[in-house]
Amino acid sequence: MLLWSLLVILAPVDGKSDWLTLVAPSAVFEGDRIDLTCQRKNNWWKVTRVSYHKDGEELQFSSELSNFSIERAVLSDSGTYHCAVALVWPLFPFQKEKTSRSVRIEVQELFPRPVLTVSPFRAIEGNPVTLTCETKLSPQRSDAQLRFCFFRDGRALGSGWSSSPELRVPVMWSGDSGSYWCEAETVTPSVRKQSLQSQIHMWRVPVSNVSLEMRAPRGQVIEGRNLVLLCSVTEGTGNITFSWHREATGTSVGKKTQRSLSVELEVPAVQERDAGRYYCRADNGHGPIQSKVLSILVRIPVSCPILSITAPRAQAVEGDVVELRCEAQRGSPPILYRFYYEDVPLGNSSAPSGGGASFNLSLTAEHSGNYSCEADNGLGARRSEVVPLSLSGTSSYREEHVTDRALGLLGVPACVAAALLFCCRFHKTREMFPVQILRRPPPPAHPQPSRTCSQIMSMWTLEMGMWLIPLSGASSYQKTQKTPEGQFWRTRTPTSSTLA
Repeated sequence: MLLWSLLVILAPVDGKSDWLTLVAPSAVFEGDRIDLTCQRKNNWWKVTRVSYHKDGEELQFSSELSNFSIERAVLSDSGTYHCAVALVWPLFPFQKEKTSRSVRIEVQELFPRPVLTVSPFRAIEGNPVTLTCETKLSPQRSDAQLRFCFFRDGRALGSGWSSSPELRVPVMWSGDSGSYWCEAETVTPSVRKQSLQSQIHMWRVPVSNVSLEMRAPRGQVIEGRNLVLLCSVTEGTGNITFSWHREATGTSVGKKTQRSLSVELEVPAVQERDAGRYYCRADNGHGPIQSKVLSILVRIPVSCPILSITAPRAQAVEGDVVELRCEAQRGSPPILYRFYYEDVPLGNSSAPSGGGASFNLSLTAEHSGNYSCEADNGLGARRSEVVPLSLSGTSSYREEHVTDRALGLLGVPACVAAALLFCCRFHKTREMFPVQILRRPPPPAHPQPSRTCSQIMSMWTLEMGMWLIPLSGASSYQKTQKTPEGQFWRTRTPTSSTLA
């Protein structure tokens, strides 16, 4: 409630008296309405002119008594006010002027000019910043409501006007540097004030501790799969340019720029030629920083292996030892080879340094069939094509090993002559000395027609140098075979069957 001060103007010689009074509010704050009223004590005199003055300067005048108002007071409205009137006596042409006593009006500050503060004082790129608009209402007008707004380079920040004196910016970059200020205002009465402008500069932190690491499934770089190279820094603000390089040539294999402490470079379908030593660099305007060198080894899955079977003769027979060799043309060592007979595991062999591996197998009658092998280096097993193996018969020449060098001294002519004589004798005495010739494969179930001496001679030639020598008594015969080493094997066999 406004208290009104009444100034009573007396009418002494100086023209000032209590006859004229200036009525004004006793307490005025910014934004208040100021109403000034000039009142007289009696109505005998006719008022011909009324004027209001501030600090000796006329503000307003009229031909009759009226009020003087200031709609929204500001601090500059503070000063000394008075009013003056011109009077005329109605009965006589007598005129005089009256002036009220002066009234001092002091417009008080509703709230001081706000001050913009920034926290932290040294704003660093990439970090949050809090802006505060600091001001306080007069205790006599503490019920007034304040609201605030923050500006950068003439543009309002955030959501505009708010009742909170703080504005938190989650992250600020070098591009956010500029001129900032804030404004505070009351809704009723409407008083708005602006802070001084503050230059905010965002500090950029140089990059440091650059590192390069790879990301691959199970920690292995496998040919044909994707490889990810991660370049990262522990510190650094703003836009950071990351680049990846091959040490051997120094050429860049990739480059990215973004506001991040780590960036990935993906190498699709990595090849064996991509193996080598790599490093990365990071730069945010303070100069590039290089990481340590990272060695990348590309592991190669095994290719489809090839199985080969080596026998001691053109046609493998029972008792022979054959070599099964499995080899994958490509594949990182170590490689484990597994050998199969009709999909049944036979055994395995390892190649620690790569290449192929062998497996020896002593043949029996049951070993005719299909063979295969498998190569595996931990990156996926591959199976070879099937290789068939067939046996022609049994090998029974090693029952009794007799070294007979005397037969070797006879020479080929003597051996041939002896063979011819034997064949003729054998043919004549066939009924007396029956014998059985073991062939490969075994003899048929039904007897065959008798062979002549020449037929037997041809058979001997086909049998790779074998003589059948009947023994005394016709109870057995002796079979002699020459081995590749130049030795002879003799086998004594009963004559219990007819001629094959």
